[in-house]
Amino acid sequence: MTHWSTFEKETERETKKLIRCISGVEDEEDQNFQLALKFAWSNFKFHRYLDVDSHKVQRSINGIYEKLMVHSDLSKAESWMRLTEEFLNSPLPNTDGAKTDAHYSLLSLLLFLSGSPSNTDFTERPRVKEAEEEDNFDWARYLMEGEDIDMGPYPDTPEWSEEESEDDDSQQPISREDSGIQLDRTPQEDQDNNNKTVPVTWTVGEPDARAWLEQHVVTPYWVAHAPRFPHSLHLHSNLLNVWDQHLYNTDPLYLPEEKAFVTETQVIRETLWLLSGVKKHFIFQHHDGKVSVRNNVVVTHLTSNCLHSVLEHIAVYGQAVFRLQRFIDEVTGYSSEPCPPGSSSSYSSKKGSEPPFRTYQAFVWALNKYFTSFKEELTTIERELICNDETVTLSAVLERLNPHLAQIKVLHKVFCTGVAEVPPETPNVVRASHLLNTLYKAIIEYDSVGEASEQAVALLFSLWTETVRPYLEIVDEWIVHGHLFDPAKEFIIQRNKDVPVNHRDFWYATYTLYSVSETVDNEEKLNDAASGSSGGDQGSSNRQLTMVSFLKPVLKQIIMAGKSMQLLKNLDCKEAEQSERSSRDAERKSLYTLFLESVQSRLCSQEESPTDTVTEHQATKRSLIKMQSIIAQHLEIDDVHDPLLAINFARLYLEQSDFHERFSGGDFIVDRSSQSVTCQTFELTLRSCLYPHIERRYIECCGNLMKTLKKDYKLLEYLQAMRNYFLLEAGDTMYDFYTAIFDKVQEKESWQQLSFLNVQLQEAVGQRHPEDSSRLSIFLETIDPARKKHPVNNLEVLTLSYKVPWPVDIVISSECQKIYNQVFLLLLQIKWAKYSLDTLRFTYYTTFSKIKMCLLRVKLMHFVNSLHNYITTRILHSTGLEFQHQVQEAKDLDQLIKIHYRYLATIHDRCLLREKVSFVKEAIMKVLNLVLIFSDRWQAGFGAWKIESIDKMESDFKNCHMFLVTILNKAVCRGSFPHCKIDTQ
Repeated sequence: MTHWSTFEKETERETKKLIRCISGVEDEEDQNFQLALKFAWSNFKFHRYLDVDSHKVQRSINGIYEKLMVHSDLSKAESWMRLTEEFLNSPLPNTDGAKTDAHYSLLSLLLFLSGSPSNTDFTERPRVKEAEEEDNFDWARYLMEGEDIDMGPYPDTPEWSEEESEDDDSQQPISREDSGIQLDRTPQEDQDNNNKTVPVTWTVGEPDARAWLEQHVVTPYWVAHAPRFPHSLHLHSNLLNVWDQHLYNTDPLYLPEEKAFVTETQVIRETLWLLSGVKKHFIFQHHDGKVSVRNNVVVTHLTSNCLHSVLEHIAVYGQAVFRLQRFIDEVTGYSSEPCPPGSSSSYSSKKGSEPPFRTYQAFVWALNKYFTSFKEELTTIERELICNDETVTLSAVLERLNPHLAQIKVLHKVFCTGVAEVPPETPNVVRASHLLNTLYKAIIEYDSVGEASEQAVALLFSLWTETVRPYLEIVDEWIVHGHLFDPAKEFIIQRNKDVPVNHRDFWYATYTLYSVSETVDNEEKLNDAASGSSGGDQGSSNRQLTMVSFLKPVLKQIIMAGKSMQLLKNLDCKEAEQSERSSRDAERKSLYTLFLESVQSRLCSQEESPTDTVTEHQATKRSLIKMQSIIAQHLEIDDVHDPLLAINFARLYLEQSDFHERFSGGDFIVDRSSQSVTCQTFELTLRSCLYPHIERRYIECCGNLMKTLKKDYKLLEYLQAMRNYFLLEAGDTMYDFYTAIFDKVQEKESWQQLSFLNVQLQEAVGQRHPEDSSRLSIFLETIDPARKKHPVNNLEVLTLSYKVPWPVDIVISSECQKIYNQVFLLLLQIKWAKYSLDTLRFTYYTTFSKIKMCLLRVKLMHFVNSLHNYITTRILHSTGLEFQHQVQEAKDLDQLIKIHYRYLATIHDRCLLREKVSFVKEAIMKVLNLVLIFSDRWQAGFGAWKIESIDKMESDFKNCHMFLVTILNKAVCRGSFPHCKIDTQ
């Protein structure tokens, strides 16, 4: 090992430590220890691992920094970038240079070992560098040991040199005659100055030293009894003294007050500091969040009232900046530690453990971007003021800042309405909705002013696009991946986690749509407006339900696409896998990115055709002049002479006609600069830049779901099975089932046995539809004993059941099966009456009573057959064909559910099963019951008949028949039953 380098020796030693730590073997002579050592060395020397990729490591570092900035962990982000940069630029043992592979290898190892750097609590501790140990060894004595050196007669006297003499001269104390600066030194200061050197940037002997100090040292105007500064003796520069002298001469009670004199430059600088967010000033004072002006501050060339009026105007904007900056600091500098009493505000977080939700963070990010540019403008003005190349006055500065001050006023108004006035305990969904609605309404409100507020509209639109980003990201995550990620519960749709996806009530009870209830007093209340696929529209007279305005036109599509995508993700289908793979391969853009790209292309379309714009402006101007003359003539008729009103009316009519003409043409070109958006343009921007992307995703998601349900889960087959068994469309199969029951009844045998009914049902279905035999079953229900007096009501104990698997049971629910069962029982009762008449045997009749019975049988058969044909053809068959066509045209699952419910409601209504027309059904049931009694007596033989009973049955049938004809004719004439028109005729 003597030929090994130092690095190899250190590697050997560290490898042995690693083996002891992992294996626990301490004896180096042990065979296992030697095997482990050889294995480790072979992997170190002859490994096949790839070298570290410095670019990949740097991207990971930048990604963690960006994530920390997004989470508003500013201190962690700054520490992360600074420490990694210091490590990459610091030397390593046995490694030359900075940012080597060894540096990036260590960082890559730490990144692999880290679990979640952004979610880790980190507080940087101050690091104290180890001081290098001083070598106190006396090398001179050690090396000169034994040598005899002649030190002269004065060995303690130090050696003299010319350099020391020059240095001593330069360190002589400065006299006040040379510099003009009073230097009063104490013995302690002299003692300290002997041990340290004070650097100065100018030399005492230079003639401009005093002038340099006078120009660069500010007079302490903020202290009491500050020295007066020199100024001109011109009348304009002494207006304050002139005015005070005038007051003194005219008012005998006037008493001059002590004043603090400042220059206009100092007023300008403190104004810039106030607007940049600095809290400590001399001219302006902060008291409980309010900014006021010090009373005794004056300038020589303005009166006190004039100066105070200007400064109070500035203080209003300073207070607005202070409130906005405090809100930004509270959101960005959020800390989970409890705040001191009285430091929280109405718009701070409700709980100390809850961070600000993402909508507020996006709003603050937009405000911060604006204030960054605003502070850059303030810094530019201050640099110009310091350079003093040209005269800068307070009025010139205010005129220059006037557009920014107007924008700050707009921002403060939006902040007060959308954030500050919201009660502290308001839920996040109301806060986010109210803020977005406030911005939305503000854009429309300021745009109604016209061209005078273009900058305000542009500012509000940029603010809205930044603030709406979390909402669009939530929508994008939901409609693309089927996951409603909203940890702060700020979105207007909330997931009900108590209902799993594979539950039959998933489509109805999984999501809750929240709306904001607003009154005149701006009170907000959270209402559970609706759940499922629709929202509530009702409210009291003084209360109106509102929600996020820009999502109203596509709210249904968002809900349908989100629920469809979540359902698709939980289905074992190929379409979901293909869509997920295609979206991953194509590097899909987010909804927010698509929206911004569409807005940018729309607003910049003006720049692509400047010649067309000029021509269009000229045509618009000519149309405006022509329209103005027409409007002016109409106004003169009413004795109204107002040219401005005529111009505005003309502009209004011109814009409306121009808007309808362009929009109807389908190719709308925004005739505005890219810095502003009109009210019409803003609404059309959402319609053309945001809604199409949501509509496209809605069609894709719902189309895939419908395709999956129809293809993989046999939705159409199950709907056909319900019609086959409940509506008796499978005539041969169900005929075998119900004729077995009817035969038992005619033979006076017991048929209400569950085993007998299920056996007959299974035998009938198993022969032709074996796949449905395990799904069909029948149950017996108890009925009122009083209803058993009528034979036709005995069938009401039957309840047919069909097991529908998930997710088809979302469409065919238990409520739907109840309606199917009602129609099934009606059909069974009609089939029973028809079967009873059809199975009667004929013989030759000679007596009058027998002939009369045969005639009554024919009348009853005509009635029952007509009723049977009407139900099966005019109602069930024709309505079923319409239903099948509508199912094929359904775009989403909610539409399919509504189509199915509408189909069931139609057949339920047309089969006279509604409570409103129950009297018609009772008349029909009376005839059917008469048929069963007639059949029973026919089977008993003619000897048991009497002519009176025949006459009574015939009379009852005639009464019922006439009643039904009269009622149905009147209903048809009113248009209540259009499907009955042919049958009654």
